[in-house]
Amino acid sequence: MSGRRRLGLVAAGATLLAAAPISSIFDSYTWLMQCLLTVGLIAGAAVGARTLRFPAWAQALSMIVVLLFTLTWLFGSGEEFLIPTPSTFSHFAELFTQAGQDTRSYGVPVPDRDGLLFVTVLGIGSVAIAVDLLTVVARKPALAGLPMLAIYSVPVAVYVNSVPVLPFIVGAAGFLWLLVSDNIDRVRRFGRRFTGDGRDVDVWEPSPLASAGRRLGAVGVVAAVLLPLLVPTISGGLLSQLTQNGAGVGVGTGNGSGGRINLFASLSGQLSQTEVVELVRLKTDESTPYYLRFGVADQLTDNGFGSTTPTGENIAQGLPDPRTGTAGGSFAEHRAEVQVSDKLQQGMLPVYQNTVGLDGLQNGWYFDDNQQVVYSNRRSTKELTYNFEYVRARYTPALLRQAEELNPDDPIVRRNTSHPDDAAVAALVKQLTAGKQTEYDKVRALYEHFSTRNGFTYRLSTQPIANSSEIASFLETKVGYCQQYAAALAWMAREAGIPARVAFGFTRGEKDGDTYVITNRNAHAWTEVYLKGFGWIPFDATPAANVPGAARSDFAPDVDLPVPSSTASESAAVPDADPSAAAGGVERPDRPDFSDQSASGSSGSNAGVLSSTALVVIGLAALLLALLLVPALRRVLTRRHRHAVTVPRQPKVTSLEGPADIVVTAETVKARADAHAAWDELMDTMVDFRIPIDPTETPRVTAQRLVTDAVLLEEPAAAATLLGTAEERARYARKPLEGGELTVALNRVRKGLARSANRRTRIVAVLMPPSVLMRWRLGLAEASARLVTASGRVRDVLAKASPRRLLPHRGR
Repeated sequence: MSGRRRLGLVAAGATLLAAAPISSIFDSYTWLMQCLLTVGLIAGAAVGARTLRFPAWAQALSMIVVLLFTLTWLFGSGEEFLIPTPSTFSHFAELFTQAGQDTRSYGVPVPDRDGLLFVTVLGIGSVAIAVDLLTVVARKPALAGLPMLAIYSVPVAVYVNSVPVLPFIVGAAGFLWLLVSDNIDRVRRFGRRFTGDGRDVDVWEPSPLASAGRRLGAVGVVAAVLLPLLVPTISGGLLSQLTQNGAGVGVGTGNGSGGRINLFASLSGQLSQTEVVELVRLKTDESTPYYLRFGVADQLTDNGFGSTTPTGENIAQGLPDPRTGTAGGSFAEHRAEVQVSDKLQQGMLPVYQNTVGLDGLQNGWYFDDNQQVVYSNRRSTKELTYNFEYVRARYTPALLRQAEELNPDDPIVRRNTSHPDDAAVAALVKQLTAGKQTEYDKVRALYEHFSTRNGFTYRLSTQPIANSSEIASFLETKVGYCQQYAAALAWMAREAGIPARVAFGFTRGEKDGDTYVITNRNAHAWTEVYLKGFGWIPFDATPAANVPGAARSDFAPDVDLPVPSSTASESAAVPDADPSAAAGGVERPDRPDFSDQSASGSSGSNAGVLSSTALVVIGLAALLLALLLVPALRRVLTRRHRHAVTVPRQPKVTSLEGPADIVVTAETVKARADAHAAWDELMDTMVDFRIPIDPTETPRVTAQRLVTDAVLLEEPAAAATLLGTAEERARYARKPLEGGELTVALNRVRKGLARSANRRTRIVAVLMPPSVLMRWRLGLAEASARLVTASGRVRDVLAKASPRRLLPHRGR
């Protein structure tokens, strides 16, 4: 295969590698399969056009035609037959419109929408054509990095979190591959290389300049990847994550992404305290506000609740009124003003439940009616100030008992009642709900089970039970924090057939004048259950005494109070009930401040997740260290093998006609083998310590030069002389030197060389021995040469069957 056709295939592969960051946008790999097919067909068209010696414009046209046909086959309107028709282009325009709507409606990662897939395949296919033309036709592979960089800019622009590191590394490797392939092709087209002294050098033999280029490229990629991770910042950075343990943002991040919150309610784990960090300042005309809310988790697994990507309409279109279609109850209208600090940086907006209006937000915020959250894929809450209006619902237990049972086919039921099977949970739920007739009474029975009278306590660290599921362990040990209480109650409600999910947000905080100051210690998680005619109703099963700013209501009172508070009974509102009366000893000064910090309410176990991150980093560091130590280990094994040279056990006698018989015994063979092994070890040692080797010298001259160049003292000098003499006699004398302490001599020479060498040379000789690396490079060059020879033979065989032989001869 000619160099141009080979470069075309490399350009296609580099384009696919550069498209790796797109994986952070889609939640599946359908786009990748379609792009593989598209780019592969484009590359095939380019190879075919160059095989037939088409001009450059015809090569470009063939690739464009193949791209058009591929898009028609993948995203056809259904009215065409293999070839595009006018309806095909109309359908493409509709897909463009759909993609524009989807970018405004869906959060990252997005599902497989035809419009988004069409735009992705079209874009990557176009980049593949541009990279091919720049690399093969224009011979400007460096410029091909611009369209490849354009692919990477897409996830950078739309992804709320930082784009993962691995896709960047993959894309950078593709670009370097393209540059290296182009330079190799240029060298091969030029001819053979020559050294400064006129010596002929094979094309595949490694050169110092190429080696330096590879090192610079590798160092550049590593620096580009590691430096941003190592820079300690408030909202990110590997050092920040490992050393601050979540502090600095207060909001524990399941993925370690600074002030962004991973909505996951874990059923096991361990939390640790962090410093107090102010996140939000809030003013409201409500006398006793409830929990500030920003997200929900409604996907249940064996480990807890996870969140799905919210979808909805722009808030400019207005928010729905929750009072419409309710079965009863009273509603009070309120207004709040929120000021977010620079420590809370996420795409989920903190608001109260049943928000009906928002002011002060820029375009790009959306409302998910199902989750009742305000979110953005492009904007952040950092240093954001906004106002919102909300209504507070007031329900009584008697009113909630009127809620009817939901139809099993209701979408809310199907979406929010699925759960893993767990015999322990099923048995407990059946026991607690036995005899309960209404949905509310069932939830109330489950809710009251999480009481200190039943042995439940609040603690930031938990211990699993062997051979038990996460939830079974929590229900057995009865020790946990807010995430576990919220997830367990929601799971049990689902087991009872009642829709339930976990909500994330902040408790009321501490009042400072007319402002509530909310810190990371106010982050919290609670349960929401759906009752027909009333919507999502909050139940907080976490012991209120351990949650600063906890609130309770008449229909979900503090189950740990010995006597129900009359104040709480009179207030009958979900959040409007006075938390100071219902929450018991929330503000008790005699208790230690076991605050349920941000991580406990929002991102799974912060310490647990950070420990996992630290373990991954430590594991990668250990793997990297092990790889770096491979040359040193190889050097040690080689040295030991040379020190343990084996010889035949039986003497071998050879008689020659002459004045005397030469008797070769096992001791003679062993002496020669030992001398050769010691000399090979000495040569490698000289290479390791940067002492030049001249293969034309005799062993004696080499030993003398070693003593002079390395300035060896008495013992190392004598040892070097002994090794030279042993090798010389092993090569030329009838009887080799026997009884010499060659191993001791080698050790003395090595110590002498280390004494005269600088520190860098000594370290390199131990950790990255040049003798091992040189042997590997030569082996790689020989393997490459054999591969080139084999590929040449295969090419010759294929050339005999080439269809070009059937074509009339064309002049060049």
